Amino acid sequence: MSEKNLFSIVESPLHPDFSALYRRLGLSEVGLGSMRKAISALKSRTPDIVVAEFMYVYGNNYAGVNVSNLDVFLYSLQKYSRDSAIIVMADKQEVQYVDKLQALFPIQA
Repeated sequence: MSEKNLFSIVESPLHPDFSALYRRLGLSEVGLGSMRKAISALKSRTPDIVVAEFMYVYGNNYAGVNVSNLDVFLYSLQKYSRDSAIIVMADKQEVQYVDKLQALFPIQA
């Protein structure tokens, strides 16, 4: 059985580093520090699991359509893999907004 690929997308230093846990679980982690890098990585590698930091968009962006920092990445992910498991990490103040993202995309946790 081959290692599962995991994209770890964390843009801020607020969330803990789970690299040791991923190694213990036999996951091949690709650490990505920005959505731009994550979208670019999709072109060469398809993740089985995505663990990403969720940041709610409080104001309207230029198009007024994005719920969070993850929207564009998750739309791109649909082109490459509809079977990837999505896990989001959110601060306590933003957990209430994860449902808005889940209305658009299948979020496992």
